[in-house]
Amino acid sequence: MAHLPKDEILSVFPNIVNLPVDKFQVALSRILQGSPQHGPILDPSEILIAIHVIDPEKEGIPLKKVMDACAACFEQRTTFTQQVLAKALNQLVEQIPLPLLFMRTVMQAISAFPALVDFVMEIMSRLVSKQIWKYPKLWVGFLKCAILTKPQSYGVLLQLPAPQLENALNKNPVLKAPLVEHASQPNVRSTLPRSSLVVLGLAEDQQQQPAPEAQSSQNQAAETSSSAAEATTEVTQESSAAS
Repeated sequence: MAHLPKDEILSVFPNIVNLPVDKFQVALSRILQGSPQHGPILDPSEILIAIHVIDPEKEGIPLKKVMDACAACFEQRTTFTQQVLAKALNQLVEQIPLPLLFMRTVMQAISAFPALVDFVMEIMSRLVSKQIWKYPKLWVGFLKCAILTKPQSYGVLLQLPAPQLENALNKNPVLKAPLVEHASQPNVRSTLPRSSLVVLGLAEDQQQQPAPEAQSSQNQAAETSSSAAEATTEVTQESSAAS
């Protein structure tokens, strides 16, 4: 294996991941060690990327095998360092479609290396621009990550369009009170669209209130109707008196 070129290793990598865990760990060590002449066949970030781009259904590999491969990497913190994880995640976030285990790995990364929190906020912000809510399973992971990383995640949550922000708060009520408190700060509130403020209960929904012009028209109509009723009553009374 140490003498195989990178392309060949990548082509059979799903089969390597499908090995029993102990054999996968041996193969992983050999790939990282490589040969004395050429060094590692794949660097640690390339290995993480190769694991994540595996399509379990297409390759016929149990999802648990892919998860076990990720776990084996996280156990080797001296090899799969904070910098390695950041490099891998930075490339994986650009994958189309996003890897199924992406958010799970983001959460594992932040748990293993809390100093990655600012970097993870950048990743989550990019996911908002990629409309992460269109991927239901990843959306669930995104919201779990938001809970895991609060209060830093409040700024990212407030980047969500109003319908998705409302969905996020409905799914995770624990987020609402602290998010409202955060958004109530003048320097934050001034940057938010009215639609988001309505979701947070910090502004009234104008659509549910009649516009001033409409209210005025309704009042005028009511007054006209009332005047007409009074005039009719007077005419009736005069007719009765005359007869």
